[in-house]
Formats: sequence, structure tokens, C-alpha cells
Amino acid sequence: MEDRKSVIEQGRCVLGIEFGSTRIKASLVDDKFEPIAAGDHAWENRLENGIWTYHYEDIISGLQDCYRSLKDDVSRKYGVTLKRVGCIGISGMMHGYIPLDEEQNPLTEFRTWRNTITGEAAMELTEAFDFNIPQRWSIAHLYQAVLNKESHLDNIYSLTTLAGYIHYRLTGRLVVGIGEGSGIFPIDTEKGTYDEQMMKKMNELCQKHMRQWDVEDMLPRLLPAGSKAGILTAEGAKLLDPDGDLEVGIPFAPPEGDAGTGMVATNSVRVRTGNVSAGTSDFAMVVVDRKLGVHREIDMVTTPAGAPVAMVHCNNCTSDINAWVQLLAEFSGLVGGETDMGKIFPLLFNKAMEGDKDCGGLLSFNYFSGEGVTNLDAGKPLFLRRPDAKFTLANFMRTHIMSALATLKLGLDILTKEEMVVIDKMYGHGGFFKTPGVGQSILAAAVDAPISVMETAGEGGPYGMALLSAYTIWGEEDETLEEFLEHKVFKDANSTTLTPDSEDVRGFNQFAEAYKEALAVEREAIKVTC
Repeated sequence: MEDRKSVIEQGRCVLGIEFGSTRIKASLVDDKFEPIAAGDHAWENRLENGIWTYHYEDIISGLQDCYRSLKDDVSRKYGVTLKRVGCIGISGMMHGYIPLDEEQNPLTEFRTWRNTITGEAAMELTEAFDFNIPQRWSIAHLYQAVLNKESHLDNIYSLTTLAGYIHYRLTGRLVVGIGEGSGIFPIDTEKGTYDEQMMKKMNELCQKHMRQWDVEDMLPRLLPAGSKAGILTAEGAKLLDPDGDLEVGIPFAPPEGDAGTGMVATNSVRVRTGNVSAGTSDFAMVVVDRKLGVHREIDMVTTPAGAPVAMVHCNNCTSDINAWVQLLAEFSGLVGGETDMGKIFPLLFNKAMEGDKDCGGLLSFNYFSGEGVTNLDAGKPLFLRRPDAKFTLANFMRTHIMSALATLKLGLDILTKEEMVVIDKMYGHGGFFKTPGVGQSILAAAVDAPISVMETAGEGGPYGMALLSAYTIWGEEDETLEEFLEHKVFKDANSTTLTPDSEDVRGFNQFAEAYKEALAVEREAIKVTC
């Protein structure tokens, strides 16, 4: 405790703050790469006028509350006031759209990754670029605004993402890490820049709609991991810590997306390694060494160091599980039983392991919003069962857990079975894996590959962002991010690995086939207003 107190007082620690879908989280990490304090703030997106968003005042107040929570944790544990750190990094939900005027004021509501309102733009850009542009990418939002002739475009000067916006508010610099940038516009991974030919085509498309732009001038500058991305300004320090304790001048790492921080947190930045992040959304990231074909279900992004990554992103994962568990907890309380969610989740997750491998004739769709992998612009949660189904609690829970990964499996099957991508190591992290062995074994069945979970898997994105901050100030000259993580951060890391059970794999494949066939039911349900 005294050592850590000294580390904090001397600023020999780094801070990562991540804006997730349901929580803003902060992780303070010492010079031994161990988390020593944490903070968080709960929040929820809003569906307003058909657009998924978070209000800007909620973004700022949430940031402040999260940091205040971290300060309180430091004070409670170590009896000191947090005044300085070695480096800070901001990460957030990738993609989305924040257009800014010349004074860098937002011109519209923040349009999050969850929106599926850019189908026309995404399709036209994908065809023009011969490169998959998902609906959630920033460039798809911009071009859809062009197609819609939105009035805010008359005043647009730049655009950025959530992480890029917060970084700007704290440092005054409009930059992003290259991994975050790869969800804004396609990247030339050899040059580490926005793709020149695609940018030329983008400008031509905009000019056809009377927008005489050089789109690259609007986009934030790209920085690879390890770059100095600015310092905390006096205005930024006051914004982050209204108490006035935080010192001005703290260096910043390039702001990154939650996909990249998940890769870093699981040491999954080398070629033929991958990770699955599972929470409100879930996505798989696999580092590849060659160009892949164009698939609507697969995005090509990069690691924070700029290496090419095949990404399968699903908008929906645990929200439906959470809703059902809340309902079961309410019933438990009604009959005088357990109501502590921290105890109920493990009980129900472990119960799922007693269920039939194929879920015994039960099926669910966890679609709270649209889903790009299955080509749905909207979602409606559904629970289905055959008349002869084995309707047990174990099968019920297993169904919802497998449903959370079913769409991800459809995308990964394209990657491994059609593109023949080889994955040597796959790591899991996020809230889905909190109950030991359950989410891990079901993911292994879905992927049909060994899945490892590190002891730090629960730390997730803010921990990964803190490690990128550490690399910014403690990485040696010519030391790659891969080397820094493998030889310094994770050299003694403990992890558990589960290999897939053949019966689990067979059961998940049967479940997936039924899932694909029943997508017709989900499509019809979306059409019905009730």
C-alpha cells in the first residue's frame, strides 16, 4: 500500500478512461502494469427521433462523475488526492458521427454506432470503394447526411468520434489513434494514412451533390500507438476535475476505439491472434497478414499500431440477457429469494451449463437494434419455442447465452471457412465472461477453437487504454507495441484456456442452423408495430 501511495504521489501511473455503452470506466495502472484504482459512471443511450444518441451534457457530466469516482477510490484506498499521472488516454465506442463547426461546436446530436440509418450511403460507398463500409462508420453517416441534404452540412468544418471529441475537449487537438481512425474511413495500412484512392472517390461523390469538399481536411489526423497526442490544457483539467486538483500539462496518448483497447487488454495485436469483446455489443478482432475479399459481414480495420484487422461486429449481445435476468430477479424477490444481481447472474449462467447442447428446441433473437451481419435495419427481441421443446430453466438460460453469440458466429464462419483465416490464439474479455468457464466454453463452441481468458479480462477497455498510455511514455525507441505488451506487460500473465467440447460444437452448429432459418420470423416481427 505504501509503494502504491508513493507511485500515485509521484505520478508514476497511467490513466485510461473508456466510454462504453452502459458505463464510463476509468482504470489507474501503476508502473508494474497493475490496476490500482478504478472509477465508473452508469449511463444509457437514448432513442430520440429515430436516432440512438447520448446528450452532450450527459457525456461531460458522466466523464466528470467517472473521474470523481476514481479520485474517491484513490483517496479511500491510499489516503491521498490524485493530482497527476504520467499519461492519460481516452477511448470510446468506435464509429458514429459528431460533426463540428469552425469553432468545434457540435452541429447535430451524437449519432452512435448503434444507428442503422445509413443503409443507402453504406451501400453506395461499398460499391464505389470495392471495400465494405458498414452503416455505423463515420464516413457512412457523413455521406448519408449528404444524400439527405441535411442543413448542418453548410456549416461543417470537421468531424470526429466520441473518443476524438473528448480528447479535443481535454487537449485542444483534433486527432485520433489509427485504430479509431479505421472506423472513420478506410486506411492504407502500408502508409498509415487514410486511403488516397478511396478519398478521391469520396470527394467525387460529394461533388456530384454540390459539396466541393476535400473530405480528408475534415477528418481528424491519424496517430499510431506510442505517439504524443497533446497535453492536458487548463480548460481540460478544469473540465475533467472541477475540484481543481489535477495538474495541467499531463501528456496524452492518441484516443482509441473500444475495439483497439480490447485487443491491447488481451495482448491480441500480433498476426493470427484474435479476441472477442462481449458486452452490450460483441465483436471479434483477428489480425491478418493479407487482403481479404469484400464481405458485408466483415469490416477491415487496424490495430492501434496500424496492422490490418478483420472485424466481425454485432450491435446486440447481452442486453436481452440482462432484461431476462432482471425479470427473474424480480420474481425471486417476490417469493423472498435472492435479489443481489451479483449472485443471481452466476447462478443462472452456471445453470445454463446443465441445458441441452442445442437448447432443446428453444430459440431467441437478442436484437434490440438493427444488425448489419444479418442485414437488419431494426430489431425486436424475440423468444421462440417449439410445442415439443424442453422448456427448462437450464435450456432457457443457455438459449439466451448462445443467442448472444449466434450472430457473431455467422460472421466468424465466413472468416474461417470461406477466407480460410487461421487463428492461433483467441482471447475473450468483457462482462460476458465474468462467470468463470460459462461464456468462455460457449464461445469456444461457437468458434470451434480454444478460448483464453486472462486474469485481467474483467478490466477490459479502460485497462487497455491505460496500457496504450503506458506505451506512450514508457515504450522504448524502436520497441513495437507487440514487443512492449508481450515482453513487459504480459510476460507473467495468468490465463485460463478452454478447448471446445465436440458435443458443444455440434449443439451450437444445430442451434445456428435453426437461428438462420428463423431469421425470417425476426424480419416479419420487425414489420409489425405492437
